[in-house]
Amino acid sequence: MNQFVNKRRRQVKHAFKSFADYWLTDASFGVLLLILLFTVFVLPILIEYGHVHAIFVNTVFLFLFFTGIWSSRFKVLVVLTTVLFMTQLGLRFIRFSNYDFEFYLAERIVGVLNMLVFIFLNIRLLFRNHEVNIYRVIGAINVYLLVAILGAFLFEIIYLTTGSGIGGDVFLEGIDRDFAMYIYFSLVSLTTVGFGDLYPIQVMAKMLSVFLSTIGILYPAVVIARLVSASKV
Repeated sequence: MNQFVNKRRRQVKHAFKSFADYWLTDASFGVLLLILLFTVFVLPILIEYGHVHAIFVNTVFLFLFFTGIWSSRFKVLVVLTTVLFMTQLGLRFIRFSNYDFEFYLAERIVGVLNMLVFIFLNIRLLFRNHEVNIYRVIGAINVYLLVAILGAFLFEIIYLTTGSGIGGDVFLEGIDRDFAMYIYFSLVSLTTVGFGDLYPIQVMAKMLSVFLSTIGILYPAVVIARLVSASKV
């Protein structure tokens, strides 16, 4: 019996180690890109047409935060990402349970913290050595899309705390369904497209929109310069 238990423990330990090692390799950038492309470009369409439940939307975000736990070997970062993930998971369970508590704003605040740490971890992985390959380019795109999601969360927090944020051809309900509009406006700001159908109407939303536009201009230049200089080393 003890031999069977020990064997199972070794198998579970090996599975966890393999999973953790994978998220520290360049190959993980490709999988993360697929997840982010779905989250940023497909999920909003499904939300808008009512084809997905709020639980599915939250599961997508939770999986993103879960992968962050395995994106570093430093114990401090592992503990930090684990605590943030478990906090996010707990808040989700409370919201979808029968408890009469509402922590939607707290969820988004913890989500922003999670996203900030996740972006930091991916930047570390992106520039962890002087090697330049297709995976580094994919990693740079991943960070760009993560910043767009971060912007969407921040726009939502502004709305939840002030009652306003973005105006135009939009109706905000203060629920998960609003993510479709927030990620759209975040991308429009980040890419400096500015279609004009949506626009910031509150000072914090205006400053965030300008900040995202600044990041959208500077980030590609900085990353390209960094990758080019690394390739010459």
